Amino acid sequence: MSSAAPRTTGQDHLWSVDEHLEDILATVRPLEPIELQLLDAQGCVLVEDVTVPLSLPPFDNSSMDGYAVRVADVGGASEEFPAVLDVVGDVAAGLGGLLHVGPGQAARIMTGAPLPDGAEAVVPVEWTDGGLGEGPVSGMRARSLAPEGAAGQVRVYRPAEARAHVRAKGSDVKAGDRALEAGTVLGPPQIALLAAIGRGTVRVRPRPRVVVLSTGSELVPPGDALGSGQIYDSNSFALTAAARDAGAIAYRVGAVADDAETLRSTIEDQLVRADLVVTTGGVSVGAYDVVKEALSHVGDEDEEGSGIEFRKLAMQPGKPQGFGSIGPDHTPLLALPGNPVSSYVSFEMFVRPAIRTLMGLGDVHRPTTRATLTANKALTSPKGRRQFLRGTYSDGAVRAVGGAGSHLVAALAHADALIVVPEDVESVEPGTEVEVVLLG
Repeated sequence: MSSAAPRTTGQDHLWSVDEHLEDILATVRPLEPIELQLLDAQGCVLVEDVTVPLSLPPFDNSSMDGYAVRVADVGGASEEFPAVLDVVGDVAAGLGGLLHVGPGQAARIMTGAPLPDGAEAVVPVEWTDGGLGEGPVSGMRARSLAPEGAAGQVRVYRPAEARAHVRAKGSDVKAGDRALEAGTVLGPPQIALLAAIGRGTVRVRPRPRVVVLSTGSELVPPGDALGSGQIYDSNSFALTAAARDAGAIAYRVGAVADDAETLRSTIEDQLVRADLVVTTGGVSVGAYDVVKEALSHVGDEDEEGSGIEFRKLAMQPGKPQGFGSIGPDHTPLLALPGNPVSSYVSFEMFVRPAIRTLMGLGDVHRPTTRATLTANKALTSPKGRRQFLRGTYSDGAVRAVGGAGSHLVAALAHADALIVVPEDVESVEPGTEVEVVLLG
């Protein structure tokens, strides 16, 4: 986080969505890189290219359980006239001391085992009698039960071309190749590749730690009984889940009552484990909007450069917003409105890009597309506000779900997109092409 305080623009300035987001992204900085063990690096972003130190596979190996043979020895083989070869031993994965396969010989070989010297191809065991002399078999007997299978003779009933069922050295990646580029998010396949080329640790930007807390004396944790005038706290659960979905390590703090001092002390206690703090509720103009009360003058007492600015945005939902930094490390804090839809839309527009910026990603935004509006009547939008309507998107078409109310959390649960209505548009007719933010 930069040490510079957010710019001030006056109480009556109406910020655009783009101005507010630009201010956030100009202030938040990617976290410093660290070296992590592979599993600890899951979900993190690489900060440097990774070069392959050894080829994969590192040697020619068998892709089948069967017999390593010379091509000339099995040419023309059939069930009527099988090729009869002397078995010189077993080649198992992970065992050293490779055998040599000479003329008229075969080595019993297991999947992943190195191709022995002199062998040119592998015939699957199903093409042989397995050394039993009783026609084609469906598999090998366990060595512990039948050690004699590594000796004697084997009948091969089909010919094999050169390199048949052989995985060539370097056929996956070659030494010196670039395995992964800087900026790659490490998921299970990427971690598998790093492990396969022998990397035990990797240099990444860590996943940001995000603390989420909601405010309101009326909020009750799910599972508890509701009293008169109380509601369940959904915002802190929704935003914690959203932060994790964005790539963060997120911590949910129980709802804080409408008391400014309690809120300030709770936030200060959380700073030790926070790269970003997100609050929801208490940012409007009511007498009990304690986030504004608690944090409006936080910079007067904290380290120089800290401070939270509360703003009005030309958007719906999500008009009241707060942004700045708090504490000695200038930890960024985003204060979101308390209505469920307002807080979630605000998260998608502002918090998610901030988290992705902390991760060091190049593209921090949700994908957008153009879609044809499907509706029974025109959608209305307030003049001068950028409206974000919940919608469902499919095959180039989008339809609104629920109304414009910022409390309609049930409709939000069925949405997979946001329909964007620009500030200068007051009505959108069915069939109009609109901008859509894809959430899934």
